[in-house]
Amino acid sequence: MQIRKTYQGVNPELLYDEIRDFTIKQGTVIDKAKLETYPLPGNTSTFISRGTLTFKVQSRSGKGEKECLRAHIVGSAKGETKVMLDVDEELFSREKIDALQDDLNFIFGAYEVKRR
Repeated sequence: MQIRKTYQGVNPELLYDEIRDFTIKQGTVIDKAKLETYPLPGNTSTFISRGTLTFKVQSRSGKGEKECLRAHIVGSAKGETKVMLDVDEELFSREKIDALQDDLNFIFGAYEVKRR
């Protein structure tokens, strides 16, 4: 399952941190976390941030951990920030997906850009 959202005026680093914390709250562990910042061409005072987070849960067999969610975040605090969540519904239940989306909507709902 894939969830896509676009926000206006949200610092991508804040979104990155909140997704990390909300997802850990659902019983996952961080596998990989990477956050990079790039200057815009021709305007070194404006930056675009890119973040990737991957989360794991214990496999159903109890042997090892498996990736259950991957978050991609790209944006600028002065413009749009986009997030794409790739979710393995077999490992990250619908209930947890709904709780994660509820948390994101509570904090960032006023900044979400609704696409037609």
